[in-house]
Amino acid sequence: GRKDTIRTTIVNFNNEQMQITWAARELFPGENVSFSYTFEGGQQKVWKSCPTYLLDQGYNSGCLFKTEGSTLAISIMNSNGSKEFFSKRLKSDFYIKPNRPENVTFLWKDDTVTVSCSEPRRAVKCLRLELQYKSKFDKEWQSRSSKCCSVGEQGFDPRKCYSFRVRLKRLVPYCNVVNYSSDWEAETFWMNGTSLDSCDDDIKSQSNTIILLSCMLAVLLMIFVLLILLCKWQRLRKSVMPVIPDPKYVFADLFNDHNENFQEWIDKTEHAMVQTKLEYEESECIIEEESQQEDKKKSDKEGPMDNVFSFSEAAENNHPTLARNAYLMPTSNTTVSLAGFQILMNDDMYVML
Repeated sequence: GRKDTIRTTIVNFNNEQMQITWAARELFPGENVSFSYTFEGGQQKVWKSCPTYLLDQGYNSGCLFKTEGSTLAISIMNSNGSKEFFSKRLKSDFYIKPNRPENVTFLWKDDTVTVSCSEPRRAVKCLRLELQYKSKFDKEWQSRSSKCCSVGEQGFDPRKCYSFRVRLKRLVPYCNVVNYSSDWEAETFWMNGTSLDSCDDDIKSQSNTIILLSCMLAVLLMIFVLLILLCKWQRLRKSVMPVIPDPKYVFADLFNDHNENFQEWIDKTEHAMVQTKLEYEESECIIEEESQQEDKKKSDKEGPMDNVFSFSEAAENNHPTLARNAYLMPTSNTTVSLAGFQILMNDDMYVML
């Protein structure tokens, strides 16, 4: 009865190496068992002891040995081999686990991806090539399988990054009694026919592009704001602090003609200003009515010192000498009328009205 309850795990690694394991602590607590095997096919059955034991906390829990045939018989006994706990006869070919696919290639054309690998040396008809893929937006793997050793799938978006992985599977129940598949080949990342180190690179590139655009927009906005502030500052500065003229442009002749010699420049400038003053000095205009009122007041105060001569009357009375003397020898505050004009003569000024 105990022989029927013992469960073992049998794996034939690519028909090259056998691995048989059992639950040692549950099945044989406190007892270390031994394992022996034989491959039938010859005329004489030869039992071999396990060359390499697998241990579980110091107890034998499995055995590794070379695959030497298609029919295998195994036996589990006590440590000295005097008592058999379990025996079984099996076909080793029904427990094959294939190796990983080799020389995997990817072909991305339009929206179709084709994955191929090298053809194994044995049992190609029992193998299927399985392809799994997912984009960064998918939570679960999508699966597609085909005969060894090529598989293709359509509908890939060239704008998305995809993760791919492949493995080989044994057909059940035609070739295997256990659904064994190889380990997954190393995961690869593709986008629009280009291999990437990771789909994070695509996310990083997009995020870097967004960051770059954001920085450029921020810089442009800052420049725009600074220009506005600069214009407002110029207006404020002009209103609060008027521009002080540069003497280099105001006094161009000082810097250009006199080579910044101030004394030479001031001498020449004063001489020119005196001449200009003499040339352009205007005589003081006195309104006739006001001048007459002032003369009247002065004549009232001074009395006989003020004399008024009328050249027109002198001319009418035929007194040329009188007219000439009045013209040539004016006294203080003398007003002379001549042909409708009045001349006010002070000590050193002649004013014609």
